[in-house]
Amino acid sequence: MGWFSDVIGRLAGRPDEPPALALPAPPTAADILAAAERVEQQIEGRVPPAVTARVHRITGTVEEMVPRLDRVGGGSQQAHTVVATATSYLPEAVGAYLRLPRDFADRRVVANGKTSLMLLCDQLDLLGVTLDKISDAVSRADAAALVAHGAFLADKFRDSSIALAPGAGAGTPQPGSPPAGGPPTTHGRLEAP
Repeated sequence: MGWFSDVIGRLAGRPDEPPALALPAPPTAADILAAAERVEQQIEGRVPPAVTARVHRITGTVEEMVPRLDRVGGGSQQAHTVVATATSYLPEAVGAYLRLPRDFADRRVVANGKTSLMLLCDQLDLLGVTLDKISDAVSRADAAALVAHGAFLADKFRDSSIALAPGAGAGTPQPGSPPAGGPPTTHGRLEAP
């Protein structure tokens, strides 16, 4: 529209801008953990042990990964996969299975020679393997950072006047061990004779 149409529209009471689309806030760590907990509660006593074990494996990995999501990168595909697994993929897979009558779900072949139970186990295995790969990648990155920091420290203090000689501190008593020539200790304290 042109400027004249805008002026006429405003005089007629038309709003200046269309209303903004309200997007839901991204899930918080508490939301992600609560979603995983809800799935565990849903399956309690309602699914075979094979499903329970797989769900616990997935929710355990989610619980381990949530505090580490910042190291994955909030907008990364890996972070999205962890969040979507807890809030969407896992609840939807389990929910679809739970809506079926048990006898049908566990005994009737529905696709590719598999029952609904077999299909659910396949889906849960895929989610579990995917989350394990993400967790391993984050752990490898953390380990690489630790190695790099060790190399930095070794380089930084190699020629320092505060550098320790090899074997320095080897004679330092450790908590719980007796001091040289003294009475034994308990939990780092001296015992009365």
